[in-house]
Amino acid sequence: MPPIPLEHRLRAAWQRRGPLAVVLWPLSRLYGALAARERAAYGSGARTVTRLPVPVVVVGNVVAGGAGKTPTTLAIVDHLKARGWRPGIVSRGHGRAGDDCREVMPDSDPRAVGDEPLLLRRRAGVPVAVAPRRAEAGQALLAAHPGCDILVCDDGLQHGALARDVEVCVFDARGTGNGWLLPAGPLREPWPRAVDLVLFTETPSAHGGAGQPAPTSAGQHPPTFTATRRLADDALRADGSRVPLAELQGQPLSAVAGIARPEAFFAMLRAAGLTLARTQALPDHYDFNSWQRPPDKRETLICTEKDALKLWRHDPAALAVPLVLDVPAAFFTALDGRLAAQGYHPRHTTAPAPRTP
Repeated sequence: MPPIPLEHRLRAAWQRRGPLAVVLWPLSRLYGALAARERAAYGSGARTVTRLPVPVVVVGNVVAGGAGKTPTTLAIVDHLKARGWRPGIVSRGHGRAGDDCREVMPDSDPRAVGDEPLLLRRRAGVPVAVAPRRAEAGQALLAAHPGCDILVCDDGLQHGALARDVEVCVFDARGTGNGWLLPAGPLREPWPRAVDLVLFTETPSAHGGAGQPAPTSAGQHPPTFTATRRLADDALRADGSRVPLAELQGQPLSAVAGIARPEAFFAMLRAAGLTLARTQALPDHYDFNSWQRPPDKRETLICTEKDALKLWRHDPAALAVPLVLDVPAAFFTALDGRLAAQGYHPRHTTAPAPRTP
């Protein structure tokens, strides 16, 4: 069995206040002081906050690692399209080489734009731009696509340089873990904090409650919703053709995942009745440049859709399984309400056809 990456060991340690977390706790105090100073700089006007000419919905989380931000962004974009908006997406492009501002095209190299922005571009079918300064990405996107009338920022909750109109905070089953700041715990910033909407992308576990969000200026707590994550019914080949998961039952599979929580993906495959002969848990945003295919050629290689964007360059026969997020309608009603309360309404009455997962 391959060694467990260090980041996965840390995430496991962040679920409790054990010896490792206690040793790292003094560094958390330092991290918290630096983060507080940065937030204060934006709040006081010492640092520039850029407001774009269209409404901005920020999707993010307060914990390190994946919590379902990208599937949530996809679900929100699909909803906005169905409502008649013409959305675009901005992102930092975590893990990519370089820090330039560029538009993501369907055939972009994931190493240049990031795996998640490329996945968003292909799945959502809307303009996507990446840059360390999300405002710069937004300005470039709006200049290239003047018909875009709303932006969704993927992973921008801590990016104070971009003004936003709605904040969506995403949690998975781990919630806030041990409740401590990095590196002793998973928190990027103290929780609770004020946000507009809270979405759990899976049912919270008994050991990872996120606690109550901070109240708004009106003294009300933001609505909290729980979505359901599931695998799509079909796996995808590199050429876009589909293979029903049911046809893979009984076959030996080699599963690989370079995501924040690979074991969650493996568990979902097993729950779908698939037989995993071996599993490989790799670091999040793994580039696969040094990856070696398992020696047994009888095992069909299966991976996440995000990993496939890079893995297909090395093994075109691999199958990718998309993740589907079923978000309750009440969440979208609340989102529409937040936008409408600020005077934002879709300008177009003819909506495009909904995307098929």
